[in-house]
Amino acid sequence: MTVWTEHLAALGATLGDAALHFADAASEARAASTATIAVPLLHLGTIRSVGPDSAAFLHNLVSNEVKQLAADTAEWNSFNSPKGRMIASFLMWPEAEGHALVLAADILPPFLKKLSMYVLRSKVKLTNASAELALIGVAGADAAAVVQAAGATLPAADMKQTLAASGLRCIRLAETRYLLAVPLEAAPAAYDALLAAGATRAGTAAWQLTMIRAGLPLITTATQEEFVAQMLNYELIGGVSFHKGCYPGQEIVARTQYLGKLKKRTYRVALPAGTVAAAGMDVYAPDFGEQSAGKLVNVAPTADGGSEALAVIQSSSAEAGELRLGAPDGPRLSMLDLPYALG
Repeated sequence: MTVWTEHLAALGATLGDAALHFADAASEARAASTATIAVPLLHLGTIRSVGPDSAAFLHNLVSNEVKQLAADTAEWNSFNSPKGRMIASFLMWPEAEGHALVLAADILPPFLKKLSMYVLRSKVKLTNASAELALIGVAGADAAAVVQAAGATLPAADMKQTLAASGLRCIRLAETRYLLAVPLEAAPAAYDALLAAGATRAGTAAWQLTMIRAGLPLITTATQEEFVAQMLNYELIGGVSFHKGCYPGQEIVARTQYLGKLKKRTYRVALPAGTVAAAGMDVYAPDFGEQSAGKLVNVAPTADGGSEALAVIQSSSAEAGELRLGAPDGPRLSMLDLPYALG
């Protein structure tokens, strides 16, 4: 255990495999809906790219702009296979000597290895910075006041970032949702300050629920190489640039955008109480019979004993509304709204 996880355990956290919780699932889901929560993001990890070639190196490999990324901004980004299928989704921001990439912890080691194969003669060093940087999510109506009271400098707009003299980095994902990155040894004090400012401690699933409701997908082991960026609504959340140069999978992503061949989108769905659901499970619909019409991407429990999920589904099936999980006669899924239009 680290000083960070030891502190969380002392606060009552139950630590699992790259996840944690402070209370039962229903209570934490309720807090995500009614309170401002502070969540240690142990299910995420950080890759650092350091060196004079960092921007050029990453720019040639990922779906979004890197060379033009301003110092005070952050962006959603992805790395894709040559067939255009997403291998990793991540939040990226510039740092003094390079860039940081925040992605699912379960895919980080193999993805870092794959990314490192492209370094060759580039003046860049890639490292797993998860052991030196703690990530904390803050979400809720009072999120801005809470992070400011805890010592963060508030960014002026969404997808902007600031760095305080204390080393506390604050990324504003939305008006009510922030990601904080802090040196690991300073994380216990930072987290205590958030709680003292009025935040409710909550676990991994509570944060995942807020991200699902925001329509922000996260690629994990269960869904690697399953989806083209637009299937995950990635161009709608600002994760794809159609004006930059080539990168792995770029031809497929561009063709999907300009030839109108997109038949699947990410939708937000509700699953009834008692349903066992996990990322990668198939969704079925009458118009596809015994054939899968989609897959769950991310799932989180809700206060009523059910769960909510982001799911990539055939648009024709989603519009018909007769969706089942796991089998053609499985539990019925209900469609929920996203905070942005699918277009």
